[in-house]
Amino acid sequence: MNPALSVKSLFVSYHGNEAVKNVSFSIEPGKLVGIIGPNGAGKSTLLKALLNLIPKDKGEVQIYGKSFIELRKSVAYVPQRSNIDWDFPITVLDTVLLGTYPKLGLFKRPKKSEKEWALQCLQRVGIAEFSKRQIGELSGGQQQRVFLARALAQESEMLFLDEPFVGIDVSSEETIITILKELKNSGKTILVVHHDLSKVSDYFDQLVLLNKELIGFGDINQVLNAEVLAKAYSG
Repeated sequence: MNPALSVKSLFVSYHGNEAVKNVSFSIEPGKLVGIIGPNGAGKSTLLKALLNLIPKDKGEVQIYGKSFIELRKSVAYVPQRSNIDWDFPITVLDTVLLGTYPKLGLFKRPKKSEKEWALQCLQRVGIAEFSKRQIGELSGGQQQRVFLARALAQESEMLFLDEPFVGIDVSSEETIITILKELKNSGKTILVVHHDLSKVSDYFDQLVLLNKELIGFGDINQVLNAEVLAKAYSG
């Protein structure tokens, strides 16, 4: 079986400065993986490069043995909340409906069945009662649940989430990590950019430890030890 994600010798730069340098790792299907490292380590840059959202200098990324372009409909992405225009005039339900578009095909509009599915996804994240609200009217935790519901609506095999727990309430964080674990147990593969080291043992199966270069990768006990962490966080 092909790995869910294979990254080989990946280099990424911004304005001539290396942000990710010679990163290689491979993730098996059905894993919940945290991407950790200090501020400025290139965590979000790595995620965006894997998703073809920013150009790579060189390197290879494969999803189930194929290129991202071939399997992009099988990948869902939850961006950082700070990167979203919360004033955009769109309702919660319509935001989640966007997750159904990749499977609908070009120029097709969602029908009753897609709307019912979007509502089910909102129910799963616990905010179906806010379906008619504009997304900017919600709290930070509710907004994050909306974008998780959009990812659920896409029914992808792989999910990428960039700092999903930043600036949200405890209840929303618990809801989100519970759903991510359920998805993992159903065979989905999930990568999460994360900054709180105190929770990684409870949240993830494996860790990618980054500081521009790959400092460590593997099971929690392989990465979450003082010697390896000191290499990334400068002691």
